Amino acid sequence: MSRLQLALNVTDLEESIAFYSKLFATPPAKVREGYANWEIAEPPLKLVIFEATEGGTLNHLGVETESAEEVVAAESRLAAEGLATTGIDDTICCFASKVETWVTDPDGARWEWYVKTGDADTIGGDASDDEAVCCAPSAETVVLGRRADAG
Repeated sequence: MSRLQLALNVTDLEESIAFYSKLFATPPAKVREGYANWEIAEPPLKLVIFEATEGGTLNHLGVETESAEEVVAAESRLAAEGLATTGIDDTICCFASKVETWVTDPDGARWEWYVKTGDADTIGGDASDDEAVCCAPSAETVVLGRRADAG
């Protein structure tokens, strides 16, 4: 079963963890510095939050699949429709090993099509790189007075 992913920027991680845990009656599946995610069964949703100075904003959207083959098929379909994708990448992103592809909508909203293949100890990506595609906050997003990729 695939599920939609919603990644939000929040200003207070602990307060947001408490709120979303109550909202969906589910504790987070993973909590790291400046980051938490939930694997919600009903409605089928992958909710991700990033602590950032500008809360209440969209970080990115995504579709979590069950296999790398589904990611490859989605990337092929998107490319065949004329959408510019990042291609398929085995990477570390959001404290997870993933097979993923990215596409950006006409207004700049980023969509990640991915399958998680394992856990990771780092958020991944390089937030200082304007070309970085990982779901980490962008270089201009600051977390509590420090860069999102610091420490």
